[in-house]
Amino acid sequence: MTIRNAVRDYGQRYRPRMACLKKAEKVLLEMQDPCTGVKSQPQRLVITIIPHAITGEDIIAWLADRFQMDAQEARSFGSMLVALGYIYPLQDHKRLVIKTDASLYRFQTPYFWPTQQWPEQYNHLHKWMNHKWDFVVMQAKEQYRAAKERKKPDRVVFDCQERAYWVVHRPPPGTVSAMDYGLDRRTDPNTDETQTPDYYERIMIFTQQSIMRPRVKSSVSIGALVKYSATYSGHDPFLSKCLPSNPWLTDDTTYWTLNMSNVEIPTKMRVERWTFSFKELLSDPRGRDDFRLFLKKEFSGENLAFWEGCEDLKWGTAVAMKEKAEQIYKTFLARGAPRWINIDGKTMEITVKGLKHPHRYVLDAAQTHIYMLMKKDSYGRYLKSPVFKETLKKAICPEEHKFNEVQLEQNARNRRPSLSPIIIRQQEQEQRAKMAANAPVDITQLCRFTTPVPHLAVYTGIPDPPSLTASPSLPFLAHTPVCPSPISVALDSTSASERRLEASEGEGNAEVRAPEGGNLSKSRMALSLRRLLKRGCSPSAMFASLSPKCHTAATTSSRIQPIMPDEPSQAPPRRIGNFFQIKVDVPPECRIYPIESEDEDEENRAASQDAVGTEEIICPWESLTRQKGTG
Repeated sequence: MTIRNAVRDYGQRYRPRMACLKKAEKVLLEMQDPCTGVKSQPQRLVITIIPHAITGEDIIAWLADRFQMDAQEARSFGSMLVALGYIYPLQDHKRLVIKTDASLYRFQTPYFWPTQQWPEQYNHLHKWMNHKWDFVVMQAKEQYRAAKERKKPDRVVFDCQERAYWVVHRPPPGTVSAMDYGLDRRTDPNTDETQTPDYYERIMIFTQQSIMRPRVKSSVSIGALVKYSATYSGHDPFLSKCLPSNPWLTDDTTYWTLNMSNVEIPTKMRVERWTFSFKELLSDPRGRDDFRLFLKKEFSGENLAFWEGCEDLKWGTAVAMKEKAEQIYKTFLARGAPRWINIDGKTMEITVKGLKHPHRYVLDAAQTHIYMLMKKDSYGRYLKSPVFKETLKKAICPEEHKFNEVQLEQNARNRRPSLSPIIIRQQEQEQRAKMAANAPVDITQLCRFTTPVPHLAVYTGIPDPPSLTASPSLPFLAHTPVCPSPISVALDSTSASERRLEASEGEGNAEVRAPEGGNLSKSRMALSLRRLLKRGCSPSAMFASLSPKCHTAATTSSRIQPIMPDEPSQAPPRRIGNFFQIKVDVPPECRIYPIESEDEDEENRAASQDAVGTEEIICPWESLTRQKGTG
């Protein structure tokens, strides 16, 4: 049977993966040519003679001779024609592959070709057919009666054709359908565009942009292509063998099991691919986990965490976009962030300005900066680190496994559908959430000038024994937002210049006693703080009078221990250079500001060496800029 007339394309105009159907139809027309096509002859099947039957080995031989390809590629091409429904088997109709033996096949009639499939609109079928349903039933009865009157060979051929059509378009559960396609295109890729003035205008714009684009020599481009092909040829399943076997040919899932996204021990070829480029390392989830382990040992894991957060924002849902952007800002970019990243001021300014109206690409500048930082600095050290060498040492190299025909058929019968991409994506999200919940607090990221600290004060001594008649009550924790430290309240309103002036005055008037009563103004309270510390004080009620925010200090029984210069049992003073503080939420009015300049730091250091018994309070904070109300 030879088809010469071109068939109109109804249902495949806007489907991107179906553009190959017209080419397959041209090949099928050549195969049915009586002179140069595949030789067919009637074949007896049980007690029925099937006309125009062909064998699988004849199809493979014709394809290999026509397109000058090897037998393996010709077999794959023939299997594609069978999967698309242009050729159907007569014996094993559920196995849509072509065999290199005397198995019988037939060409499908053009009525059942994939390009004849009309759009499926079952919802409108009842609406369109309701008024003439009796006619449809009568016509179906006539067709059934006419089918019974056909000859047996014609009836068998038609049944085989119809069964082959439904096997292709309605495959059994657990099988792969070759007719699956993606989203429909807005334009038809198979039609020629009308040459209108807009068409030529677009060509002119494209040509002008191409002229302005910088060019490279062809030798450089060809050299880059050759280098890329030589690098990736061993990792391409079309150019080299898959170890232990190619799952697309053998239906054995061992290759996919060994190369799962989060497998514990990766293969050697997979680890070697991480050395090709930094992009390859980040694109592999297993390589990213290994790189994260290396960064944790170098105390720079916040860089990779920030990059992953930006990718999640870029490719995540639009509903959670604003929430994710705010979370990234609080975690990595804000002052006093728990995992603060180091980026330049210009990039920070651009990023913070864009976060006022967040979108998917609002963090691109900061993400590119961190990406280049990891690529130029951390990636090279990772390839030389013990972490990578240990992973490469533990990597496995599976041996090649060959299957015979019986094992291949058994693998095909035991084929199971893979996990849905939705389920895999949900598992990855659950794993990321679990890692984020179990991750320890990285206190090394809390530096001196970027971390708010809790209230600092002189150590309170042993409390007085409680009275037997006093009723028990819940004690307030010292130096909390409920009961802030009076030192923090005083230092909150005292500038560095005032602290220096007060220190010089306190050394000359060390013998003057502090008043035991009276209301002190806020300025007087701030200037006399250091003098009060040197002279000592009576019960903590005086500190309660100094702290307008503390309502319970007067009723507590704790005492503030004075720092006396003439006390022999006290250890010699020493300056605290730096220390770590766990981040807590501190009210803005209870913050302690640092030394304002390096000169002042040196002056206070010299003064602390001269003054015996004077202890300096050093605390980290967010920045060195002058704040409102600090002098």
